[in-house]
Amino acid sequence: MPSAIAIAVTVEFLGFLLGLALGLALLGWYRLRLNQRLAILARDLQSEIWGSPASLTSRLTLAIAYQKQLSQQLEQEVETWKQVLFSAPVGYLQVDEDNQLTWCNAQARQILGIQQWESSRPRLLLELVRSYELDQLIEQTRDAQQPCDSEWVFHLSSPDPVSISRQSTCPLRGYGLPLLGGQVGVFLENRQEAATLAQQRDRWISDVAHELKTPLTSIRLVAETLQTRLEPPLRNWIDRLLNEAIRLSNLVQDLLDLKQIERGAPYCLNLGQLNLAELIQSAWLSLEPLARKKHVQLSYHGPEVVLIQADGPRLFRVLLNLLDNSIRYSPSQEAIRVQVRVQEVAFKATESVESQVCLEVIDSGPGFPESALPYVFDRFYQVDPSRSRQSGTSPSLEVQTPVTRIKVPMPEKSNGLGSPTPTMHPGNPLEVTISQATTASPRRELHNFGPSEAEVQRSGSSGLGLAIVRQIVEAHQGSVSANNHPETGGAWLQVFLPCQQSHPFIKS
Repeated sequence: MPSAIAIAVTVEFLGFLLGLALGLALLGWYRLRLNQRLAILARDLQSEIWGSPASLTSRLTLAIAYQKQLSQQLEQEVETWKQVLFSAPVGYLQVDEDNQLTWCNAQARQILGIQQWESSRPRLLLELVRSYELDQLIEQTRDAQQPCDSEWVFHLSSPDPVSISRQSTCPLRGYGLPLLGGQVGVFLENRQEAATLAQQRDRWISDVAHELKTPLTSIRLVAETLQTRLEPPLRNWIDRLLNEAIRLSNLVQDLLDLKQIERGAPYCLNLGQLNLAELIQSAWLSLEPLARKKHVQLSYHGPEVVLIQADGPRLFRVLLNLLDNSIRYSPSQEAIRVQVRVQEVAFKATESVESQVCLEVIDSGPGFPESALPYVFDRFYQVDPSRSRQSGTSPSLEVQTPVTRIKVPMPEKSNGLGSPTPTMHPGNPLEVTISQATTASPRRELHNFGPSEAEVQRSGSSGLGLAIVRQIVEAHQGSVSANNHPETGGAWLQVFLPCQQSHPFIKS
């Protein structure tokens, strides 16, 4: 009996020892894993503390204290940057993913007229600021997830109905920045001072141009009178004087045209139905003396009839400036390609599809420097160092359509009445040539909106041609862009003009 009790006690004791050993093993394994995780945490927190000879608990305590100190420093830096933004001369506001205004500085409150707002109580931006352009900039930045910018005129609203007529306006430029968590930050720049300076500059230029117009006209009339009364040795000096007077007169007229378009666009336009293909041919004939010297040809690709609603003289000026630019910078014996097509464009804002005419002028010259592309439509901007000019002689006009080909060789000499007159061969109505006119008036069957042959030959580049192009195209609710063509390497100018569906714009 005693032996059985001893055996039972021994078995229970051995089980206890086995359980104790298993528990100690699990405890040791857990402690090892915990030490490893603490070691990794301490090493991530601060590498210098990890290399110290102190115990793991001490190192972890030091690392936590270091992180607290670092967190306090970061909070102080955040407060410092907030103070900088709050006192910045440009406005800044920040909205969350629900377009609630979470923070803005004093300049933004002044620009947008925000009065009742507390940083501790976020409110919808729409409740505080009524600006469709600002909301659109925020949505565009959030969707694109990249910085976006926009310019608009902000109308500061007032709750008092009596002061509606006295509401102030302010031109703004906004820069949207995508932030974490769907938030968006917007910098606001008040452009009122820049707009005032631009108005003063334009007014000064307009006044000077008007003052120069009368004496330049007098000088030109005197020079033209003396030109026929002097002998050849002295006539050369008068010719030079007349050329410079015409160049200055063209420059003055360009400045006045720019001012007129800026003031009245688009209401100053006298719209009518025009055939764009015919207008292109007429503009090329006006530049025939300049093209003849350079052996430059025109290659037209597009429909024979492209009817659009536009101001004829102003659109003629656009074509004249574009072709003149291409002729001047094209190498000799090369062709200038003009392409016209109608394309459909989808607008995301209105979810509609509209038609527009695309006019492309492509030359084979050296093209634009990449750094100059954003500025080629600015006033007085020239890229002459990179776009050389060469000379040549006899051009020809070559017109291509999707199903036919029209080739018009240019004459070697003008008829003295202006540009040659186009005539149709009765045997083939699609073949058009240029013949010498004897009694017919120049360009009788084409639009006559352009300068005389002498003015074309004497005109020089003033740096305003492409600026005028942009102003006229934008007055027609269109757009223009400049690039280098990937095939020819030359300048690639594109003009986009809107279509009206009520008119048959294309006739094949």
